[in-house]
Amino acid sequence: MPFRFFNTSTSKDKSSFSYFKYAFGEVFLVAIGILIALHAKHELEDYNGAIVDYNKAIELDPNDGVSYNNKGLVKHELGDYNGALVDYNKAIELYPNLAAAYANKGLAKHELGDYNGAIVDYNKAIELDPNDGVSYNNKGLTKYQLEDYYGAILDFTKAIELNPNDVVSYNNRAYTREMVGDLNGACLDFKKAADMGDSDAAKMVAKQCN
Repeated sequence: MPFRFFNTSTSKDKSSFSYFKYAFGEVFLVAIGILIALHAKHELEDYNGAIVDYNKAIELDPNDGVSYNNKGLVKHELGDYNGALVDYNKAIELYPNLAAAYANKGLAKHELGDYNGAIVDYNKAIELDPNDGVSYNNKGLTKYQLEDYYGAILDFTKAIELNPNDVVSYNNRAYTREMVGDLNGACLDFKKAADMGDSDAAKMVAKQCN
């Protein structure tokens, strides 16, 4: 089933929607211009070039936890999940309250099959940022993998509560409701996502909803 991870860093479409959270909030003002340039290189998918530049930024400021976080998510894009975890852990060592690093760490652990560890990290991200609907959505997907369908539904619902326009979480909740036999609830979610312009949800409505 086309479940989707989600974050706020980009609107670019991918089948897995395995996106991440950039961190700029803790950066000193003098570093913001550098990080925006690196972010742009990442968005252009020059991932190896982005890693080189993040390493240069870290060389200039070894305490730059934000660059460690963002370097980790570039490694994640390259499929180097263990390498990404090393960078996320370094970011957290430098910035213990960096919620984005915990959220991204949860994604990496999910990809590695460490679902319980991923939930621990998502919970920490949410503890640091209670309005982090992204981590609620991604935690719901991890619970789905653990076959905790009702727990997943609760997390998708919280994600929607925090962001009523979160079409991704509506879709994820719809598929999970199907798993527990709540076909009416699933159709309501598919219809809501379709109303927000999601073509896949519209196909599901046409296929199985009256």
